[in-house]
Amino acid sequence: MMKQLLSPTLLLLIFFLLCTTTSGQSSSPAAAPSGPTTPSGQSSPPAAAPSGPTTTSGQSSPPALAPSVPLVPSGPSGTPSGSLDITAILRKARKFTTFIGLLKSTQMDAEINTRLKKSDGITVFAPADSAFSNLKTGTLNSFTDRQKTALARFHIVLSFHTIPQFQTVSNPVHTAADGDTVAFPLNVIGDGKQVNMTTGLVNTTVDSTVYSDGQLAVYEIGQVLLSDGVLGGQAPAPAPLPPKPKKASPPTSHAPTRSTTVSVDSSGATGPPHGATIVVSIGVAVLAALPLCI
Repeated sequence: MMKQLLSPTLLLLIFFLLCTTTSGQSSSPAAAPSGPTTPSGQSSPPAAAPSGPTTTSGQSSPPALAPSVPLVPSGPSGTPSGSLDITAILRKARKFTTFIGLLKSTQMDAEINTRLKKSDGITVFAPADSAFSNLKTGTLNSFTDRQKTALARFHIVLSFHTIPQFQTVSNPVHTAADGDTVAFPLNVIGDGKQVNMTTGLVNTTVDSTVYSDGQLAVYEIGQVLLSDGVLGGQAPAPAPLPPKPKKASPPTSHAPTRSTTVSVDSSGATGPPHGATIVVSIGVAVLAALPLCI
């Protein structure tokens, strides 16, 4: 009888324990996790959505800033030639104001930039403002438009040259002044470090390298390059030789001239003509022979 009463009671107790355990396990996963925990047991804040591209390490990189000015090329693999501007390069150096004005007034700045877009190498010898100050007062203002254009072109070589290359350059150097080396002679001599220049009227040196990228080279020079072609607008004509004194020329054989002069003796008296002397001699001979005949 006791065994029959304990069996149902034992079964109910076991069933109750099983139900309690099952309900506890099923309710635990229902709670949303507050976030991943750090090794110290604290929960970390939820990750924010990345605002930009991520690197290979999984961290987001800051957005790239657009450059405010064109990058200056450091060599032949630099920026495209279309971004080069001779005026901007000279203006950045802050000591070529007069030369910039000369290039603009003659439109040589636009011609240089156009050639650079065609990948043609150019070398520019830029006189500093102090070089123009050394000229006689009013020299540049007295130039005609033709002379100003010739002056600007005389400072431009239509090929790229580094400082070491001036050791082997062929002189006289052909400039943009129509390639005329007679009215615009430019001789450049370098030793790898220093470069000397002469035009026959001006001697100067390359003071510093303003810009060089393998296509465009700009060098500062201490004097303005003047030549006969700049000052005269063209090659000067040689000065005429002084006239020689004229000498009396003897009469030529093909055009004989009759002499109208008379002989003059040492006393200055004029003697009788030669024919009259002969007649007198014959008369004297006849008079002397008459007594003999009688």
